[in-house]
Amino acid sequence: MPVGLDVGTMNLVAARQNGDETEISRLRDAFLDLPMTSKKLLKLSGTDFVEREEELLIIGDAAMEMANMFGREARRPLSKGLVSSQDMDALEVVGYMIQTLLGEPQTEDEICYYSIPAAPIDNLDRDVIYHKRLFERVITDCGYDPVAGNEAMAIIFSECADEDFSGIAISFGSGMTNIALANLSVECMTFSVEIGGDWIDKGAGQSVGRTGAQMCSIKEQGIDLLDPQGREQEALSFYYKELIEYAINAVSKEFKRRQMQMTITKPLPLVVSGGTSQAGNFLAFFEQVLEKKKKRLPFEISEVRQAADPLNAVAQGLLIQALQEDD
Repeated sequence: MPVGLDVGTMNLVAARQNGDETEISRLRDAFLDLPMTSKKLLKLSGTDFVEREEELLIIGDAAMEMANMFGREARRPLSKGLVSSQDMDALEVVGYMIQTLLGEPQTEDEICYYSIPAAPIDNLDRDVIYHKRLFERVITDCGYDPVAGNEAMAIIFSECADEDFSGIAISFGSGMTNIALANLSVECMTFSVEIGGDWIDKGAGQSVGRTGAQMCSIKEQGIDLLDPQGREQEALSFYYKELIEYAINAVSKEFKRRQMQMTITKPLPLVVSGGTSQAGNFLAFFEQVLEKKKKRLPFEISEVRQAADPLNAVAQGLLIQALQEDD
């Protein structure tokens, strides 16, 4: 039973095939420290936590809810798409989360295709090698045979079967925005930019005197990007527009930089996905921004569409590759 594992800054998502159905499991990629005196209450409520010598670490959705309640920022094992180098607890916590999500392998050497971002073109000092090898070791320790797969390419596999796996995918994640261009399932271009949903929450929050966790909660409670209500939602919509423009400009610049290495002879579908793309009317909002930037793109777009399941598309695409690998 191969598994696809999306290692995201905001969510860990696992996908497995069960007959004709795809089973999805999700765990919020966040934790919060609490004093040991909270242990009995956490047990009573059934809240997941990791016990340390002098503190408890709440994990998952409960960590975000608690952080929002007390005006704190939840701690994240991943920062800007990569494993955090600033938080010494990050590795222990993310290892526990992955083990909880995957469970025991059902067969020996069960394949786990896991997502890695592309290196960011706007921060050349950051690479993905440590991140890739670290999760390779974590997944191996869980008893699986790990295979790394690019995050945005996974969206091509999950969403572009009708186009013979040709297209452009933009994965609007929390830590990064990942972009891939593929032709007939062959990776032609992959890269990332170092801003995403967390950047929106932080910037919009600073503009209106709120924390990032509070802005994330406002966003997840429901926002219509074409009709924002109130100062907080308006700030979020401003930052959404800035992020989309930044990503489109990056696609144009990076393609032009590499265009001597490839030739695109036919219009390609552009697929948007990722948790940050779940805001209300995101696709229409994206198309409005794209319309003003479309002339800068050195290739034709046949259509713009949103992934059928934006939060789980990466895990599903990784599962498709895992099943192919298993065959």
